[in-house]
Amino acid sequence: MPFHFEEHDPEAYRRKGRLISLAMAAQLIVFGLVFAQLLQVAFDGGFWFNVLGVALGLVATSLVFAVVRERPWMTEVRYVWQLKHHLSRVSGYLPALRRGAEEGNEAALDLLAFYHQGMLQLAELNGRTLDDDAEAVAERLKVRQAREERGLPQHVEGIDPHDLAAFKRG
Repeated sequence: MPFHFEEHDPEAYRRKGRLISLAMAAQLIVFGLVFAQLLQVAFDGGFWFNVLGVALGLVATSLVFAVVRERPWMTEVRYVWQLKHHLSRVSGYLPALRRGAEEGNEAALDLLAFYHQGMLQLAELNGRTLDDDAEAVAERLKVRQAREERGLPQHVEGIDPHDLAAFKRG
């Protein structure tokens, strides 16, 4: 499924992310305690029933989260999760993508441009500066110049994960 960059307000994302994290943590605590207490009462206690109660609380919290993650108010958070997922996939192919870019492969240049553009957007959404080392800055400039030489736009719209199939992982 193709992924396309979207514009989101970083402050709204951070606010919703904190709120959702707190709500999920509270829900996990409540479910864990309820399940642990129910198991303690039903089976006359024991450490492993507490552990099982916490595990059941985690499962219940995950199920609730699976239901609410498609709600409209989760848009920003869902987008960042998808962005992180795709960046993680692309990062596994970076050595092959770098070799492909050196050879002038346009798909490799697109994927590297996506990677750098996504990392910048992720840093912006999280309210952080990208701790660039000289190597990352040089690679970003090199990709930008190679794209300009080939008449490709400076920014990409997104990624089709199937494009990674042309490259060897690792």
